[in-house]
Amino acid sequence: MTKHVAVLMGGWSAEREVSLVTGAACVKALQDASYDVTPIDVQRDMGALMTRLYPKPDAIFNALHGRYGEDGCVQGLLDILGIPYTHSGLRASALAMHKPMAKKLFAAAGIPVARHEIKTQQDIMCGNVMPAPYVIKPVNEGSSVGVYIIREGLPEPLFEEGGWPFGDTVMVEEYIAGREMTVSVMGDRALGVTEITTSRGFYDYDAKYEEGGSTHVIPANITDALTGCLMDYAVRAHQSLGCRGISRADFRYDGENVYMLEVNTQPGMTPTSLAPEQAAYAGMSFADLVTWMIENAECDS
Repeated sequence: MTKHVAVLMGGWSAEREVSLVTGAACVKALQDASYDVTPIDVQRDMGALMTRLYPKPDAIFNALHGRYGEDGCVQGLLDILGIPYTHSGLRASALAMHKPMAKKLFAAAGIPVARHEIKTQQDIMCGNVMPAPYVIKPVNEGSSVGVYIIREGLPEPLFEEGGWPFGDTVMVEEYIAGREMTVSVMGDRALGVTEITTSRGFYDYDAKYEEGGSTHVIPANITDALTGCLMDYAVRAHQSLGCRGISRADFRYDGENVYMLEVNTQPGMTPTSLAPEQAAYAGMSFADLVTWMIENAECDS
């Protein structure tokens, strides 16, 4: 009997458009793999979503990105409904999305992280929160949404009325100059190391998703020892958060030391996204990857 899969995409976070692209790619791949697929553009109407999920599908492919889709909210709903879903569960998703808590877990697992502090907007505007250059981030957004590098002076324009829609709490992080590396983990297996280069100064939202915004080099032109170190840290981070399915760990390498930036529990899933590229490098087609994800879908116990 053909397995029925519902693909959740869209949502109402700052990453809605990216989610729709991911969702469309996954719908096509799952249909090509002979699943019965129902695409669902998720809106902020839980009654409507519940209606679309009845009768229950056999599994959910979670293609949502950003808040509500990858922070544990939709995972909790699916746990209650008892519908198996792809990617990480409620707790791992919530921990990974909350950057300060995730960094505590990484450090406890022996993974180096950049120096960081939690401040209010007022703290930052008073100055001297950290020697420049430093990075300002929301505590719970993804895809580099709301990430700014402060190279000198104060970030007044960011905090003008309506200019910072991410709440009063801000994460301030030491800026690590160097090379951007990323490692996808599938199950408990690291797939490879990709170096990301961009002319935009850093790997921001536009560099991630605009055509030509970045270049992916796989395998990264680094030593075997550094490759092994990055892959080990990625697996450790995946396990320390309690992730399942696929995740992607992002790093900076300054020429001497590696620093973990964050783990993405819902990495982009178009055929040219980083995680599918690394799966292809490891010998797995995009169709095989999404099939593996569906066949390993589960609820939190």
